[in-house]
Amino acid sequence: MERCPWCGTDPLYVAYHDEEWGVPEYDQRRLFEFLLLEGAQAGLSWITVLRKRENYRRALDGFDPERIARYDDARVAALLQDTGLIRNRLKMRAAVGNARAWLDLRDAGIDPVALIWGFVDGEPRVNRFRTLSEVPATTPAAEAMSKDLKKRGFRFVGPTIMYAFMQAAGLVNDHLVSCPRHRELA
Repeated sequence: MERCPWCGTDPLYVAYHDEEWGVPEYDQRRLFEFLLLEGAQAGLSWITVLRKRENYRRALDGFDPERIARYDDARVAALLQDTGLIRNRLKMRAAVGNARAWLDLRDAGIDPVALIWGFVDGEPRVNRFRTLSEVPATTPAAEAMSKDLKKRGFRFVGPTIMYAFMQAAGLVNDHLVSCPRHRELA
């Protein structure tokens, strides 16, 4: 049995694979973190974001949506000067907008965790892929989540980003069946 080949041998990537990726996450702050980081990853490799994650945690106040939602243009401009972050104006503004949309859910009496997990009926979907080529880039559930979140004002939440989010946050178990983590999380 060997781990999923996508993580390679980089110790940070291996630790992420072995300890985090695909573990069902129900904590609001952690889900919000994954949502913002997956948006930041758009067009880049995940290892790039993973290497910057601690900088994001520091710069974005521990992914506190209430604090991020209050960021003004000056704060966004300062973040765009931080070399420890992905300095993309659209992605940074989306992070602020997504924090506001997250809070809007709560203000409307909608539990963001329940909303997100509702796209998989509250239970992780366990897939049985044997090769990386079998793993889809998106699914109908990811497409539905994307459409719903966009309607609610979220940005950088396209179907492919949402499927990566679902994989990271354990809404789906896409560890290959040959990987020990598949069985551990099933």
